[in-house]
Amino acid sequence: MQNQKFFAESLLMWNDLDNKRQMPWKGESDPYRIWISEIILQQTRVQQGLEYYNRFMSTFPDVKSLATAPEKKVYKLWEGLGYYSRCKNLIATAQFIYKDLDGKFPDKFEDILTLKGVGNYTASAIASFAFNLPHAVVDGNVFRVLSRFFGIEMAINTTEGKKFYASFAQTLLDKKQPGKYNQALMDFGAIVYKPAAPLCNQCLLQKKCVAFKSKRIAELPVNTKTIKLKERFFTYLVIQYENQFYVRKRTAKDIWQNLYEFVLIESKKLLNENELIETKEVSNLLNSEDFQILSVSGIQKQRLTHQLISARFIRLKINKPLQPEGYSLVAMKQLKSLPFPKLISSFLADKNVSLS
Repeated sequence: MQNQKFFAESLLMWNDLDNKRQMPWKGESDPYRIWISEIILQQTRVQQGLEYYNRFMSTFPDVKSLATAPEKKVYKLWEGLGYYSRCKNLIATAQFIYKDLDGKFPDKFEDILTLKGVGNYTASAIASFAFNLPHAVVDGNVFRVLSRFFGIEMAINTTEGKKFYASFAQTLLDKKQPGKYNQALMDFGAIVYKPAAPLCNQCLLQKKCVAFKSKRIAELPVNTKTIKLKERFFTYLVIQYENQFYVRKRTAKDIWQNLYEFVLIESKKLLNENELIETKEVSNLLNSEDFQILSVSGIQKQRLTHQLISARFIRLKINKPLQPEGYSLVAMKQLKSLPFPKLISSFLADKNVSLS
């Protein structure tokens, strides 16, 4: 109990004196802005998310502007952040708040938790930061600080471990200033209790930190999870007819839902040019007399949480229009307004690639 009091008081003292982690949403009380920042920061580093947050606030300063925006515009602004289900849920929640709640963000934890795309962590953050409600935030930084300082060996990725940390974090919470305390704890984890090379010599918790005293900093927190990667192989046919290209919107429940792509051939291995031409899909799509191969890209890769995508882009020019199922012709100037997966947008942004 004494250590718990020392822990909380020290964090708040550090926050007042030494917390120099500057972010535009810190100290924010507008639940809309806090919600946007928290959704962006799910699975995204702060440094990367900062640019997106500023762009979203500039383009969609309130829930009405986001709820009434064309879906394609929102996805385009999200392009490159990944985990596009977040964007889908963002749009759905904005529309729900605007239409069903008269544009008023819910101000009770239980109601916030019912919003699409909002889990316990995000609901706790919004509730404590916007409404000063006593709900502890538990993220990776919090797991790390609590595990190391108190010497907790329970795995953070198990159901039992998650319940324990959530309950323990709630007992430590400063109920009078939960928002300030939550922010201090997360910032302390990011700045001092870093995953690698923590600043132990500058840490005011050092004298009572179990991991430091027992030399187990590198061992905590315990994570038993091993991610198994599924490999997938994509060949994109960038087919040009006159000044237009064939693209489609991905609508299946798979990666990159609601984003756009060129004609896709997925295979069990990455195909070279000759192997591709001989596939049933390509032979049914193209007549050998009617197309010209302009270029073949090198292999490009993109790692997702559970998948590793290897891709190659083959540029083709045709003299007669095709009718690939699900694809439509789009003018070159329209390509810039379409939201693409990072893999494709990186290809298009390559200085050596010119579709003109």
